[in-house]
This record gives sequence, C-alpha cells and structure tokens, in this order.
Amino acid sequence: MAPVKTRVFKSKDEMTVELAKYTADLSSKFCKEREKFTVVLSGGDLISWLSNLIEEPSIEWSKWYIFWVDERVCAWDNDDSNYKLAYDRFLSKVPIPAENIFAIDKGLGAEGNAELAAERYEECLKDKVNKGIIRTYKSSGFPQFDLQLLGMGPDGHMASLFPGHDEIKEKVKWVTFINDSSKPPSKRITFTLPVINCASYNVMAVCDKEQADSTAAALNHTKGIPAGQLTADVEVVWFLDQAAASKLPQHGWCSVL
Repeated sequence: MAPVKTRVFKSKDEMTVELAKYTADLSSKFCKEREKFTVVLSGGDLISWLSNLIEEPSIEWSKWYIFWVDERVCAWDNDDSNYKLAYDRFLSKVPIPAENIFAIDKGLGAEGNAELAAERYEECLKDKVNKGIIRTYKSSGFPQFDLQLLGMGPDGHMASLFPGHDEIKEKVKWVTFINDSSKPPSKRITFTLPVINCASYNVMAVCDKEQADSTAAALNHTKGIPAGQLTADVEVVWFLDQAAASKLPQHGWCSVL
C-alpha cells in the first residue's frame, strides 16, 4: 500500500492554495515525463477549490486529459451534473482542448440509463488505454491515472461508493452503476475501488466540521467506511482544514501547516 499522508491547514483558503500547488507540481512532472497528464475529477466543493489553478502560468493545459471518478446520470446541462459543475467553474476558464475532456455519454445521461452509461464510459477508458493516453497498472491491467482529486461525504462515501452498498465489492469492472444512491440523485456511474486505488496519486480533500467524524473513521480504516479503503500506487494525501481534522489525534499523522 502507498503511504498515506495528511496535511492539515489552519483555513480552507490555505488548503486550496496548497492543493493547487500540489496539482501544478504533478502536472509539471507528468507533462515532462509523459507529455500528458491524466486527471480525474469528482464533484462537490472540490471544483471550487481548484480555482487557484486557473491563473497558474506553469501549467501546460494542452497536455491535460480530464475524466470523472463518478457522475450523476443526467443531462449535461442539469444542475446535478458533475460535468456541468466542472465546466462552469473550472474547465470553461482554462484552455484544455475539448477533445481531451471525457464526460458521461450525453444521450445516455439525458435518458437516465445508468447501466449502459457505465458500460459506455468503461469503453471510453479502454479506448484511451489503447491509444496510449491512459497507462495500465503493472500487475492488474486496470487503468492507472496520474492524479485523482477526490472528496468525501459525511457518511464516508467517496466517488459513488456508499456505505452498505455492494458496488464497493466489484473487482472486475472498471466502471459500475448505481440506481439507488444513498444521496440524491439516485442514478450514478462510478469507478470501482480497484480502479480508484490504481491511480499513481490520490488526493482526498475534505473541509468543514461536519466531515470530522468520517475523516477520523476513514483514517482509522473503520469497517464499512469506503474512504477508509483508499490507497494509490505512489501516494495518498489527505488535504484537510482544521475543522475536518478536529477529531484526529494531535500527533503522529497530523500536522498543522
């Protein structure tokens, strides 16, 4: 398992600045090594926290390739759409080529066909593997993204892998679907846990006091907490503000910057 690091910041603003710096540094690393940078986004507050990247002069946006760890099965212009959120607040403000952005199938999303949308997104990932855009993990053959930027719900879910749901047990598929999400909207597609954990670098960014219990439970690997199963090939880093970290011990893994 990759080492799990926690970085705790005095404020959300300080956290977002360092999250942007961490992402920019990895962008430079992979663009230099591979001439491309595969980035997986999630939804929620994370997108707003990436705003510090928009004016970052060092980023080679033309080499970025964007994917989603999970998506609500809805139209692209629906307010529930992770694609819409990312486009409105981030992607429309940076010059990533449109052909480098891989959202849920537009028609299937609008139709609400979660099962077929998951199959189609997995086909998309396999196509990008075949074209050499996405690497594969050395032992399993699962796709290996350079960086995944993840968030966590108060119940400890990550992506659309929820406590008590069987999707987290999937070991074969790359992308699966859910029709009865614990959090609305009910229909979603999501990367499976093996795919999430094959990423080179996984970032879990969490803020606010309502997340404190689930943060402590996940970092203690409490049974049944999906985020507690997060690992990576190279490194996992939890970016936390003091409120989210307030239930962690004040020693060992936890340091305030």
